[in-house]
Amino acid sequence: MGTTGRRSRTIRFGAAAAALAGAALAGCSSEPPSLFAEGKIEVGAKGDQPGTSYSPHDGEFNGFDITVAREVLDRVGIESVDFEGVLSKNRARALHEGDVQLIAATYSITKDRMTPKTESGDGEGLDFVGPYASTQQGVLVRTEDAGRYNRLSDLNGELVCAWEGTTSAAELKRKAYGDIRTVTETDARDCVRRLLEGTVDAVSTDQLILYGFMEDDPRLTVQKGLSFGPFNDYGIAMAKGHRDDCEKLQQALMDYARSNDWDQDFQNNLPQVPKAIRDKARPNDDDIDTYSCRDKPGNAQLGG
Repeated sequence: MGTTGRRSRTIRFGAAAAALAGAALAGCSSEPPSLFAEGKIEVGAKGDQPGTSYSPHDGEFNGFDITVAREVLDRVGIESVDFEGVLSKNRARALHEGDVQLIAATYSITKDRMTPKTESGDGEGLDFVGPYASTQQGVLVRTEDAGRYNRLSDLNGELVCAWEGTTSAAELKRKAYGDIRTVTETDARDCVRRLLEGTVDAVSTDQLILYGFMEDDPRLTVQKGLSFGPFNDYGIAMAKGHRDDCEKLQQALMDYARSNDWDQDFQNNLPQVPKAIRDKARPNDDDIDTYSCRDKPGNAQLGG
């Protein structure tokens, strides 16, 4: 991987059969005008995830997602960036309907999301630039319950909340977690509200997101040592058909991730994340090349 001590990344994607459809889309000579032509762009972001993507006031957004988006867009000459709130379940639709041109909203890169759309409904037809950060899934509890759930089996019979349209919600539906009771809500704020009210026992999603909630509210704690599932790799998404723009952003992200700016920005936005988790979160050039501007992961080790 090129970075000593980093985790070995095993890509858990099945074989993709959309190469021909993807080539037709990616290589099309009638690519629409550049998303960057006017020097301004609209970016979809989450409004309820402190530390990663948060809107404390109407029209104001901050967090690591926001910082990354601004940094890479600045590197391709975009000076005017307008952020718009999106729900997790509506991210792909917002891109395809033209509500926004990019999404930077803890959006995990997956095979299905990368695969070109077809008449049979396969694939979500998105290109990604990333990862700009990677994380496993974790568990958020009330601070008074910290230490109660040291193993996943300690959650058996408990009610755990996740939100719609996320890879985390899908992970909890696997048979391996069949003894954990789950409930889904519309978005992050609903799950956290229920945790604080005591109507659920825990919230589960990506650890980086959970550490943002922990920093924002001392009543909440990320359960230490409890992580599970494959790594989720966050990317900036766009609808397919803008491969030149995608590749410009890819190079900009590589330059940013190599720099000290990535470390400083991560620390500023997510100061509660332990160093070991932060080190695993940081991408290198190989990671970014594997996932960016493709119809399926490149150089992938196909896992089960």
